[in-house]
Amino acid sequence: MSSSYYVTGNTAEGLVNFLPTNIEDLDQVIILKHPSNSLKTTIMKQLLAKFEGEYESEVLYSSLGNKYLEGFIIRGKSLAVIDDTVASQKVNGAIEVDLNLFLEKKPSPERVDHEAEEQFIYHTDKAYENFAIGLEVHDDLEGIYINEMDFDKADQLADNFVDDLLEGVEKKNRTPQVYHRLFGTNTADGVVNCVPEILQDLSTVYFVKGRAGTGKSTFMKHISQACQQHGFDVELYYCSFDPNSIDMVLVRDLDFCIFDSTDPHEFFPTRDGEKIIDLYERCVTSGTDEKFATEINHLNNTYKSYMKQGIHHLKEAGAYLEKTERQYTFTEEDTQNMVDFIWRDVIQ
Repeated sequence: MSSSYYVTGNTAEGLVNFLPTNIEDLDQVIILKHPSNSLKTTIMKQLLAKFEGEYESEVLYSSLGNKYLEGFIIRGKSLAVIDDTVASQKVNGAIEVDLNLFLEKKPSPERVDHEAEEQFIYHTDKAYENFAIGLEVHDDLEGIYINEMDFDKADQLADNFVDDLLEGVEKKNRTPQVYHRLFGTNTADGVVNCVPEILQDLSTVYFVKGRAGTGKSTFMKHISQACQQHGFDVELYYCSFDPNSIDMVLVRDLDFCIFDSTDPHEFFPTRDGEKIIDLYERCVTSGTDEKFATEINHLNNTYKSYMKQGIHHLKEAGAYLEKTERQYTFTEEDTQNMVDFIWRDVIQ
């Protein structure tokens, strides 16, 4: 059994990295070092297969696209295997494995496609620029609804929700662990998410509906803090557009999850235990959508156009990444030697 999520994301604030909280309590972290994302992904998948059926795994999807992985975690072994580009901050006690040492064929310096590498960086940066402008427009959109919000009603709704959630639940006398993650992001493949995978085994799920600025993130932050004060570990999933905003709170001990179920990750209940909470209906002045329809439509279209341009640049960046990946060649024997070495001599 495995779970999946992202620890990096392409956002309006650039590339964000939430890896540290997900590995800080592990005994062993192995970092795979090599310029080729394809090679590192191949090694990760082969190593991951060796744990299948015996241990639960956490698969770290890649913000580069669905062809790649950024790592995996086996908590039952207190082990993580991570891409070196994700482990950008110093990881105490980590073991670095240089995959180049196992390759006979390496691209000569004169054959390295520096132009493709530069174009990848250029288009990625242009994507971030467009996302940043889009966020500014989105802030204006939020302003319309903020001015029409009944915050006292929203606070009361949050208090009532927490009371119902934790009623009769024994408080734990422990310091909770908080894991920071994303359930999706903007990639060369478009806007992606793994929400269905995350929700599939949970018995209680709340789908938060609303508009920009209607307090969805604040509502969930209130719930997260209450669960932490009760001593429960919490998984916090951030918005891949605005990484300062919370899009999901998941508490395994309560078999419970609440998440922002609006575009571009809009879902609806399909089974028992799934319910909708609509903050627009409950906390915003009736008729706001109609009253400001022209302005809302304009801001929505403008914001989405910048997002579309940003995704276009990520697609361009992805094409150049593929070009750089073709510089690196490796055989099945190469990868088998790498996997055998790591499995035999590195993993404890």
